[in-house]
Amino acid sequence: MKCSGNRQGEMAENNYSLTNEFILVGFSDHPGLNTLLFLLFSAIYVVTMVGNLGLVALIYMEPRLHTPMYIFLGNLALMDSCCSCAITPKMLENFFSVDRRISLYECMVQFYFLCLAETTDCFLLAAMAYDRYVAICNPLQYHTMMSKKLCLQMTMGAYIAGNLHPMIEVGLLLRLTFCRSHVIKHFFCDVLPLYRITCTDPHINELILFVLAGSIQIFTIAIVLVSYSCILFTIFTMKSKEGRGKALSTCASHFLSVSMFYGSLLFMYAQPHSVNEGDKDMPVAIFYTLVIPLLNPFIYSLRNKEVINVMKRTMKKR
Repeated sequence: MKCSGNRQGEMAENNYSLTNEFILVGFSDHPGLNTLLFLLFSAIYVVTMVGNLGLVALIYMEPRLHTPMYIFLGNLALMDSCCSCAITPKMLENFFSVDRRISLYECMVQFYFLCLAETTDCFLLAAMAYDRYVAICNPLQYHTMMSKKLCLQMTMGAYIAGNLHPMIEVGLLLRLTFCRSHVIKHFFCDVLPLYRITCTDPHINELILFVLAGSIQIFTIAIVLVSYSCILFTIFTMKSKEGRGKALSTCASHFLSVSMFYGSLLFMYAQPHSVNEGDKDMPVAIFYTLVIPLLNPFIYSLRNKEVINVMKRTMKKR
């Protein structure tokens, strides 16, 4: 009886030992597709990095693009690159890794940069919406209302908010202990899968995540909606069909990007019971971490005549 009691105690101790590293399950449910998925996501990663960093370089080198709209767009492309770099390399490594391990601190760093990119993107998209509002609704006062100083302040504000949010979230994650399981049923260290395997009550973390993520999204979405309501009202009161078409074309790419980005984020993080959704959030996570950063440079570049003209001139010079 005494021996049996000792064994039970050892088993209990093993079951509740603290975890300092995790296993990212990822797409291991489909081992036969590893090579195909590796090639697919490798191609997405390369195109994403080339597209976004190419757009950043183009905006940096071309003086004609040193305007608020393109400065915001360049920083958005930079954050999309950051998001892709935080997620994809580890995911590609795990396709052919035996143990798929990631340490607690690597996990925190990965989540930090993902959260940084997401939060900064929210504020940059709101700044871009305000910029389009001023350009279309108050064109004669554009250079006064949208000065270089204000553009710099809005960009810096986006980065400050983008860093503060993950600092709070990572600080709260470090108060948790992980002893229930060391298996993360996801392809990266997102906050919701971590809540599912903690042996500490995550309700405080979940509440703060819901409040912070919800507040950021509601605040920035409100700016976008108000800006576009004013833009649409101005467009529909224009007498010139050519002017209406030009104004709509200017805003269409931005509105498409905003709709995709906010739609996926609201689905993921702004639901009170999203922690208990299990693996259902993986398709949405793939969309906002891999697909949106891939599409953004094409959405903005291919629908923007000024960017296309600059690209053509640059290619001719080369």
